[in-house]
Amino acid sequence: MSVAPRIIIIGAGLAGLACARALFRHGFSCTILDASDEIGGRVRTDRVDGFLLDRGFQVFLSGYPEATAVLDYSALRLQAFHPGALVRYAGRFHRVSDPFRRPQDALATAMSSIGSLRDKLTVLKLRQDALHRQLSTRAGGEAQTTLEALQAYGFSSAMQERFFRPFLGGVFLDQSLSTPCGVFEQVWAAFSCGAIALPQEGMGAIARQLAEEIPKSTIRLRASVARLDGGCVVLASGERLDSAAVVLATDYATAAALRGEPVPTDPGRRSLSLYFDAAAAPVRGPWLMINGDGQGPIGTASVLSEVSPAYAPAGRALIAVSLADQSTSDSPEWLPAVRRQLRDWFGRQAEDWRHLRTDCIDRALPPLSVLAVQNGVGRPRIRPGLYHCGDYCASGTLDGALRSGRQAAEAILADVDAL
Repeated sequence: MSVAPRIIIIGAGLAGLACARALFRHGFSCTILDASDEIGGRVRTDRVDGFLLDRGFQVFLSGYPEATAVLDYSALRLQAFHPGALVRYAGRFHRVSDPFRRPQDALATAMSSIGSLRDKLTVLKLRQDALHRQLSTRAGGEAQTTLEALQAYGFSSAMQERFFRPFLGGVFLDQSLSTPCGVFEQVWAAFSCGAIALPQEGMGAIARQLAEEIPKSTIRLRASVARLDGGCVVLASGERLDSAAVVLATDYATAAALRGEPVPTDPGRRSLSLYFDAAAAPVRGPWLMINGDGQGPIGTASVLSEVSPAYAPAGRALIAVSLADQSTSDSPEWLPAVRRQLRDWFGRQAEDWRHLRTDCIDRALPPLSVLAVQNGVGRPRIRPGLYHCGDYCASGTLDGALRSGRQAAEAILADVDAL
């Protein structure tokens, strides 16, 4: 009777959990190591004074294909944002909606000053091409940047600056819109065929659901890995764990260090967001609000308790604000500027909002240079017995993390006789 090889997964983020779950479903056990005190990696939710605060403002796209295949959406109780946005421009909010889902908003969208009528018709073409995986081809190839793709489609400068740059800049944490067109196509397709949503109990519910099929005894938290020594994993404590296969399910920099390679100097894309407690919602409805003026520190804002009431205690509202310039240093100096802009947007009520927390997430998304090398295609096998997975191995998205975790498990299963 053969003995199943010992598999060690370093990292209990979404990629590592997806890899472990796929292995367990095929009858293989593994040990998951993580330096943190909880699973989820960058997809976690904390409870603070009765509020649910995700680690940095995040949203979930229900149209992601891998997520659709591996997650139970009904159990997550997804709460959808409005299919569109409120764009702050010239002193007021302008409603922009997806006419396929909100035909009642079609006239208001067509008449808004956020782009020309031709721009709005071109958005429909962009949607169709993304759904049929023709967007990159029409834009000149996957290596083109998102900005070059928008220019190839003929969007006006006004549409680019008032809508696409603040919206996609927040999605990709990239105000330059240099994200590869292949990634833009995947994300825009997900926007077009699904909802922008939040799990009712916070983004951390996604990690918890993935872990439901994994025995708790196989996940070791606060277990920092110092180095690899051949097929042995050496913990910071000095403990040595022998294995037949190791999966690096960490961020790109940590994976490079554990492989014994130079750590990339590109710091990746940072996320900067703030949470506020308010007595009442300044805007009713599950809206994403984006800064179309290009002025001030705010990039996007949302009343999360209007999306999912569970995010705030009864009688309170939770406002999330993301900064437009994510490269800004983590400093309290810009908090007054955020408050001034909130007052400009919502009036004097914003003066009374209580600042709950500021989240500065380094390496919230991998460097674009890494994505350009990967070109959206993960290669999980590094060498015999060593594999890697993570969002940087695919599209840099949550869906890419899930997919790369599964692909790493499949690579191990294909190599099992050699382990």
